[in-house]
Parts: sequence; structure tokens; C-alpha cells
Amino acid sequence: MAEFDPNKDYYAILGVEKNADAASIKKAYRKLSMKYHPDKNPGDKKAEEKFKDVAEAYDILTDTGKKKGIIA
Repeated sequence: MAEFDPNKDYYAILGVEKNADAASIKKAYRKLSMKYHPDKNPGDKKAEEKFKDVAEAYDILTDTGKKKGIIA
């Protein structure tokens, strides 16, 4: 599980508005995770890092306990 980092804009990583609902966050995550998935970009370290960032953002934004850190 990812740890909340106050220096990251998780909404921007997923390309959604700060008032995005769960369905919009999930849709953005699925689209970006497919785009940057290591199996689709073998050997591409930038795509791998982006994939990890997208997964972290989704984890934070879908975990209500972690999301409270963003809102507070």
C-alpha cells in the first residue's frame, strides 16, 4: 500500500478534477494503467515509473483513510 505524500497532486497524476467521483477516478486509472503498463512498454523506465505513479495515485484516492490527508 502506498503512503500519502503531501507533495504529490494525485488528482493531476490521474488527470481528473479534485471533485471527481469514484467512477471517474477508476476510469482514468484504468486508461492510464493500460497506457503505461510495463507489458505494453517493455524496457521503458519512464513508462514504468508513470505506471507506478498512477497506481499510487489510485491507491491513495480510493482509500478513504488516506484520502482524508489530502482533504484536511
